[in-house]
Amino acid sequence: MNITDFATLLKAARGQREPQRLLLVFAVAELPSDANQHEQERFAQGQGGALSPVLCVDKLADELSDFAALLDEAEAAGPTWDLVFAAGLSGRAGIAPSSDEAEQPLKMMVGAIQSGSLSNFLAFDRQGQVVSFY
Repeated sequence: MNITDFATLLKAARGQREPQRLLLVFAVAELPSDANQHEQERFAQGQGGALSPVLCVDKLADELSDFAALLDEAEAAGPTWDLVFAAGLSGRAGIAPSSDEAEQPLKMMVGAIQSGSLSNFLAFDRQGQVVSFY
């Protein structure tokens, strides 16, 4: 399935053989304090910068109705964010992973995002559309 937005991610997660827990890391794009003039110009045009995780959560695929509900929940939590990264954690033998089982993978996901290793995750903008990195 080609995932083009958050709705297709939910559809894909719900369609898996084993129950899925979604790992979600919300991040803000920031300009590093040591940015040079070129980097500052690119950032002003909406390019470049550094991603800093500000919130993480895990949810069973069935706990999320749609992107608007996730957006409302994230807004209620407080921190501003620009992108949300998503990954799936698969259950076993029909049993969904618990939040405790998601804790370490979430920490690893945060570390990967901080180091710029984004290829294992889907990224969505504030409208729920997939974001590609080049």
